[in-house]
Amino acid sequence: MNRGFYTILAAQFFSALADNALLFAAIALLKSLSAPAWQIPVLQQSFVFAFIALAPFVGPFADALPKGQVMFISNGVKILGCLGMLWGINPLVAYGLVGIGAALYSPAKYGILSEYFPQQRLVWANGWMEGLTVAAIILGAIIGGTLIGQRVEEHVIARLGGLKFNAGIDTVPEFAIAIVLGFYVLAALFNLYIPKLPIDHALPKRSLWFLLQDFWRCFKQLWKDPLGQVSLAVTALFWGAGTTLRLIVLIWAAAALKLNLEQATQLTAAVAVGIGLGAALAARTVPLSQAVRVLKVGIAMGFTVMAMVWVTDWRIALPLMALIGAMGGYFVVPMNALLQHRGHLLMGAGHSIALQNFNENLSILAMLGIYTLMLQAELSVNAIVLVFGSLVAAVMAFLTKQHGGKSA
Repeated sequence: MNRGFYTILAAQFFSALADNALLFAAIALLKSLSAPAWQIPVLQQSFVFAFIALAPFVGPFADALPKGQVMFISNGVKILGCLGMLWGINPLVAYGLVGIGAALYSPAKYGILSEYFPQQRLVWANGWMEGLTVAAIILGAIIGGTLIGQRVEEHVIARLGGLKFNAGIDTVPEFAIAIVLGFYVLAALFNLYIPKLPIDHALPKRSLWFLLQDFWRCFKQLWKDPLGQVSLAVTALFWGAGTTLRLIVLIWAAAALKLNLEQATQLTAAVAVGIGLGAALAARTVPLSQAVRVLKVGIAMGFTVMAMVWVTDWRIALPLMALIGAMGGYFVVPMNALLQHRGHLLMGAGHSIALQNFNENLSILAMLGIYTLMLQAELSVNAIVLVFGSLVAAVMAFLTKQHGGKSA
């Protein structure tokens, strides 16, 4: 590892830390405004919508400029979204702006790996990237949960309220968002020192029609490629399931474990710990050529999620959450590396990651939509968990049957 890779990892860590802490701060902001429960999954949908709408453009944007510069601009957009929440803009709209920044950021943060490292080091590099991202998720959940907790309200906000100048920050959610804003600024500073690499796969034209045609061509090309197809499908399922599971855990922890919102956010950190362990194990044991052999782990993950309905003790819930995360981390890291490798060869790193984001966030949007409908139908928490777990197991079983014998 060298200084350039350390800088890339540091920039990603603080940006991901802010992303994950901000989710809980935004949820707390909605609750403080007495928003209906269905707006919480819609909040997440407002974030992912940009990944779908901007997919034809963020890939070419990431490939047209040095990746560090793209990451710096993207963090600037996230900062504007945070400021919007503090200025009183509707949280759904402001969080959507943060989603635009994240959509711009993602092709650069993953695309730079395939430009910076040779093929044989991609799984290793992805292991580090996912491991640091998981650490950011863990700390983001802990920090986010702490910032919206009662202790902050009793000690920090009380003192801020006594100051003559507090910049309008006088509630717990606003204080949490202000802290998150600082993390984004720190990430942007690291972005300035990311090594500049040669422009990869720059487009010959930049007209709107050409970009749309180019996106559709790349979309078909990656889905027709056998290895691109399986890696796209698996990563889309993982992130759709992971995003929805994070919200399901919050209501499940309240109903089954009798935990409050602050405690439930800490429980989601156990999932992130497991993802980190699974990612580290995959980085050490799964060569890129054997990436598709991890698909059966996804089936087991679906059944493990279903086991949540029998858990009523947080001491059992913690290792169960970690196990679910470990299974997910173990199969998604090789799939990420495989997708980056195929995409880099076929169309350029930025293009392929934008396509990955497009498919992943369609999956997130669909799963959050199903979850929202289940909430509106007033299904029990256990019913929601069983439907969700069986869906994951069934889709992974289908993908294993279709692609389990392939090699890169």
